[in-house]
Amino acid sequence: MMSVLEFFRNLPKKHCSNCGNVIQEKADCYGNICDECDHPAR
Repeated sequence: MMSVLEFFRNLPKKHCSNCGNVIQEKADCYGNICDECDHPAR
């Protein structure tokens, strides 16, 4: 059986639904838009 740490390390990187760039993971963040696309000035 795979360890929990190994499972989470093997998950694919999360990508922005708008631009496709890899999203920097944050604690307790379930969004699917990167900081660039979610910037208030855009």
